[in-house]
Amino acid sequence: MKFETAHHHEPEFEFLDYRLEGSIAVVTIRRPEVLNALSTALLQELAEIPELINENPEVRALVLTGEGKAFVAGADIPEIAALSDVFVAREFSLLGQDVFGAIAASPVPTIAAINGYALGGGLELALACDLRVASKNAKLGLPEVGLGLIPGFGGTQRLPRIVGVGRALDLILTGRHVGAEEAYQMGLVNRLADDALAGALELAEQIVRNGPVAMALAKEAVFRGFDVSLPEGLEIEADLFGMVSRTADFKEGTSAFLEKRKPEFKGE
Repeated sequence: MKFETAHHHEPEFEFLDYRLEGSIAVVTIRRPEVLNALSTALLQELAEIPELINENPEVRALVLTGEGKAFVAGADIPEIAALSDVFVAREFSLLGQDVFGAIAASPVPTIAAINGYALGGGLELALACDLRVASKNAKLGLPEVGLGLIPGFGGTQRLPRIVGVGRALDLILTGRHVGAEEAYQMGLVNRLADDALAGALELAEQIVRNGPVAMALAKEAVFRGFDVSLPEGLEIEADLFGMVSRTADFKEGTSAFLEKRKPEFKGE
């Protein structure tokens, strides 16, 4: 498995700030006047991020955050309120699912830096990331039932897989917000930090030292194995273990260990 090298362009976005910090791509959602609510236009910009990362082999991790006092406070309510047709509403749900699904499927590790409110579609975006780092003042929840709605961007599926069915139903059926500490206790967030972005970058720095092909295949093993039986999952793991043993990164990693030096992974 090799990360393709392609000519990458510096993107221009209206609602996102995309920058590189070394080998970490940092994407900041920028609609602070509406607490970074997810409009169709913003979702369409987010859809370009996985492609950008795939065409830049230097990127080894992605950190997503929001500007101001919210990560993302939900979907755009005026836009949702205007959904009157079953087909149009279904398409809106599928758009969000597709965008978040592409982020979840990214071969690089993805981290949500939850710096405030992560509600509704915002929490669903964070759930699509591999890891979640929350600041102490973060508030998380899926309040859709209070609007007579259900979560539509993957929340009913990803949340129970992360925290279990009972805890997921508690959040989904009450629509309540949980603070960072409770979210951490239930396994909804992986780490707490005084500053979510700084904490997420620190976590990303730990991650990017490792072999990128190995990390992509480890992610694949976890996600493909999740919905199959244990024997089938172990078969997937063995297949991917076989694949990774043929990579240049594997030879570099083992040689570096034996030679007591730091490995220099190339993603090949």
